[in-house]
Amino acid sequence: MLNGKSILITGGTGSLGKELVKTIYSKYPQVKRVVIYSRDEQKQFQMAQEYPISLYPSIRFFIGDVRDLDRLKRAFSGIDYVIHAAAMKHVHIAEYNPDECVKTNVNGAQNVIMAAIDTQVSKVVALSTDKACAPINLYGATKLASDKLFISANNIKGSKELVFSVVRYGNVMGSNGSVIPFFINKKKEGIIPITEPSMTRFNISLKGGVDMVLHALQTAWGGELFVPKIPSYRITDVAKAIAPECEHQVIGIRPGEKIHEEMITHSDSFTTYDLGKYYVILPQIPTWHLDDYIRHFGAKPVERGFSYSSDNNTEWETVEGLRNLIKEHVDHDFEV
Repeated sequence: MLNGKSILITGGTGSLGKELVKTIYSKYPQVKRVVIYSRDEQKQFQMAQEYPISLYPSIRFFIGDVRDLDRLKRAFSGIDYVIHAAAMKHVHIAEYNPDECVKTNVNGAQNVIMAAIDTQVSKVVALSTDKACAPINLYGATKLASDKLFISANNIKGSKELVFSVVRYGNVMGSNGSVIPFFINKKKEGIIPITEPSMTRFNISLKGGVDMVLHALQTAWGGELFVPKIPSYRITDVAKAIAPECEHQVIGIRPGEKIHEEMITHSDSFTTYDLGKYYVILPQIPTWHLDDYIRHFGAKPVERGFSYSSDNNTEWETVEGLRNLIKEHVDHDFEV
């Protein structure tokens, strides 16, 4: 699928971007070009040590911000596929810096869309978050706006053979800033801070996130929002898996934080279909015929009123299962 193609990843020095690059070079050794587009020169410098051009002659590093439309257009020149992972992602930082969050997550999304339309890009996959579903914080609200922009972009592209789609998933296990590395560090202090004991979250591995992005690149017709079927975990079980001997200190939820996360709401159920491994929320104004889509993918409509949230999930991680996953995916030196 990617052999002979040029791929650009915005925010490519992040956890998922790095896993994408690793997977691309493993599965598609004949990839034409891989462009890492981000604004942090130190992270680019560090990543370039992992992927020296002498061994990976197709990799390129572009300093740039998604807020800069002209720079995006320059970077998109000669690119076939764009994976949009750049975003401000920390809930409390977005609450304190709302205008900056909007500039990156909303205006930046629109810039990616316009740059793709104005160049020869053929596919764009944008990364979303469970916090964009029924958002109560600014981060989630900006990502919902971003999702809507990418979905609607299929209706403004004109006659171009260009497809925009979105993937939405939960917490990526072990990603930068996530709860598991935080708890591992706090274990040294003997106390694990818990915001709310009843809190639940969705859990997906970096590999699972990458697989979903590649699935969207390969199968999207335009306007789909893909949602994975993944397990949930209880935040207290994560703490027990990492530091069973430590005291739990309840500190209260932070501004804009939910107790449970959602990925599909009751209102979404009217356009949500089951694809087997994934759910897909289809656009209300598709650029293709719904019956053709259903036949092609064997898509089955979910029941009206269906919802998918971390507390009503049918699949749950156990303490022992979490401990094994952390050893496998997060920290090879992790011990309990």
